Amino acid sequence: MKITMIGHSTTWIEADGAKILTDPYFGTWGNPAYKRLAPPAKSREACGDVDLVLVSHNHWDHVDRQFLRALPESVPVITPKRAKWLTQLSGAKHPVGLAPWESKEFGQVTITAVPALHPALAGGFVIQAEGKCIYFAGDTYYGTFMDEIGHRFTIDVALIPVTTFRIPMTMGEKAAMRAVIDLEPNVVIPIHLAVQPRSPLLRTNHTPEGFARRVKGAKLAAEVVLLKEGESWSS
Repeated sequence: MKITMIGHSTTWIEADGAKILTDPYFGTWGNPAYKRLAPPAKSREACGDVDLVLVSHNHWDHVDRQFLRALPESVPVITPKRAKWLTQLSGAKHPVGLAPWESKEFGQVTITAVPALHPALAGGFVIQAEGKCIYFAGDTYYGTFMDEIGHRFTIDVALIPVTTFRIPMTMGEKAAMRAVIDLEPNVVIPIHLAVQPRSPLLRTNHTPEGFARRVKGAKLAAEVVLLKEGESWSS
């Protein structure tokens, strides 16, 4: 199993012969309020041979309309059931909506939708392949559902957002550490790192490095792996 950071919350997962892409976002500028800090490691075209796409929600920095419109109808785009219509409007030709705790097999890979807390029709996903388990949180605040995820699954790798802004859209350092306590993963890979408010007034001092120090200071068993664009982790 190999996980490559494309950038922000876009990761390329190779497992059991399948290529899985999470929250595709290939924009390089951002938007008027947020700037992109680094370009994605791979282009839309380079990710076109994907087998499965996961879309946690339809905010601008998690769904790339141009990429979805270019995908062939044979590629399933997995999305929270309530957001299926939005994902279809965003260009997905083969959207598959899953309700919380609903599972579906795609070849040798099993995808289970899990809850999320976010100002959007959002969800997370658990990916099971090669006898291992990856939790992709998308965007979410801390929630008690994470304890249930930790009880239902043995998490090998957790991909979770661990930075925040003055108007928090994801977990900060403390909330992310609470998530790690509940999930009990072997490895944590921080995501949601490639955009920043253009106004310094909306920035905080929360960083993935600060989160890693908190995890180490609390003597949690999880290993925090910080991946820059283009870097990979393998099991």
